[in-house]
Amino acid sequence: MGYANGLLCPLGKQPLLSFGVISDVQYADIDDGSSFLGVPRYYRHSVSVLQRAVKKWNQEKPKFVLNFGDIVDGYCPKDQSMIAVKKIVDEFDKFNGTVYHMIGNHCLYNLPRKDLLPLLRIPCHDGHAYFDFSPTPEYRFVILDAYDISAIGWPEDHPNTLKALKVLQEKNPNSDKNSPSGLVGLARRFLMFNGGVGKKQLEWLDHVLQEATKLNQNVIVCCHLPLDPGASSFAALLWNYDEVMDVIHRYSCVKVCMGGHDHKGGQSVDSHGVHHRVLEAALECPPGTDSFGHIDAFDDRLLLFGTDRMKSTEMVFRH
Repeated sequence: MGYANGLLCPLGKQPLLSFGVISDVQYADIDDGSSFLGVPRYYRHSVSVLQRAVKKWNQEKPKFVLNFGDIVDGYCPKDQSMIAVKKIVDEFDKFNGTVYHMIGNHCLYNLPRKDLLPLLRIPCHDGHAYFDFSPTPEYRFVILDAYDISAIGWPEDHPNTLKALKVLQEKNPNSDKNSPSGLVGLARRFLMFNGGVGKKQLEWLDHVLQEATKLNQNVIVCCHLPLDPGASSFAALLWNYDEVMDVIHRYSCVKVCMGGHDHKGGQSVDSHGVHHRVLEAALECPPGTDSFGHIDAFDDRLLLFGTDRMKSTEMVFRH
């Protein structure tokens, strides 16, 4: 059987589960602007994209929704940060089901972790925002904390802040640590608006993948920052994406890594057959257009059905 948009459903099969996806809403009650590359950004319209997404998801009835981070923009006036975050969380809460949030750099520009994580209802320990869940016996979702080692979000004297500042000092010679000027190739990822995964989180990831392997589960790894250079601009990558992928590649259970942050979106299949899908941003939808979708999960593939700017994608697993 097939679908109207050209994606093929495995013959006679029903999906094991369906879930909604959206990334980089970056709402702010300010006039439209543009990125440092000159790409238009529609700060007020992005909430309309989210509202249409929630309406569609409530019609389609996916099991849950994944929000890949950056729900409010860094240009949001700081005296409005709490109001803006609550406004967008309230819109997500109109979905008739569970929403799992990831944190992004723009979230952390607005609120520190201690305030942000409870608002997003992220299950956390010691302020960290990584967790996993299994909505069906065949699947496990691993949510990474991309700003575990970061110069934003933690208190200034926190060990993770100090580690991040040391990385930036060593890897980025610019006085403006958000500037990639002079950085070449993969070194362009060492920017303050990116971050890294700490040692404890890497150990936790290894343990979760061991357990998923024992249970014969397909694993989907989700992270605000992309994990593969083939799916993303180098300046948007997780600082230590290579260390994370070294752990992931020890196991055959990880089938797909998904992310946001790089607003244009992207797709690749790495040397181990893991699919990487970076989602197109809701923020950059001109009025009247959208960027969200839902994913049907089968035992051997994911089918992403995108709306407007979000490209539909078939990801067939390599066994």
